[in-house]
Amino acid sequence: MKRKCLDRDVWWKYNKFEDVQYYQIRVDTEDFHGWVGLIQLNDGTYHYWDFPKAGKTAVIGKGMTWLQMIPDGQKRVITAIYLPDQALSVCYTDVIESIEYDTDGVLVYIDKYLDVIFTPQGDTAIDDRDELEDAFRSGKLSKGQYDAAIKECDSILSELCSDIAATSRRFSKILHYVNEKIRKGEEKPFAKQ
Repeated sequence: MKRKCLDRDVWWKYNKFEDVQYYQIRVDTEDFHGWVGLIQLNDGTYHYWDFPKAGKTAVIGKGMTWLQMIPDGQKRVITAIYLPDQALSVCYTDVIESIEYDTDGVLVYIDKYLDVIFTPQGDTAIDDRDELEDAFRSGKLSKGQYDAAIKECDSILSELCSDIAATSRRFSKILHYVNEKIRKGEEKPFAKQ
């Protein structure tokens, strides 16, 4: 299992993004309880994924926002990717083992291979199932960890993908809440300790 920082700093450097702001916020609202990492991309070239229903879909680029949510009591990191006009582009949900903090105070999640991807247009896909299977066969994951990953994947599909329009509205409310806190100066870009 890989350790991944919620600020995705390694990923941005690899893709040559230089002006990226990261916010790490505890959110407790009617719609969400958990941690949120907000990444604002202020520069960078657009990259796209292709989907059967959504077609060519932007995943990174100047002016886009990544809203990453770690709901309390669940084993997932939901990344809702927004276009500059705040329209939802795509959601990528990592199944995780746990969360912790790096030495700078940035949230870190232990990725458990399996991912669920969905678009507002109704595309849904399970990604990296082969990596999960390989990890189980090689002994990197116990039977309990494997079963928990499958159960979380099924839960994500049921809770987030059965009514994608409602999920999109819920995520937009969370994004609006976080953006308002930033606009009002209640949250500042995360400063590593």
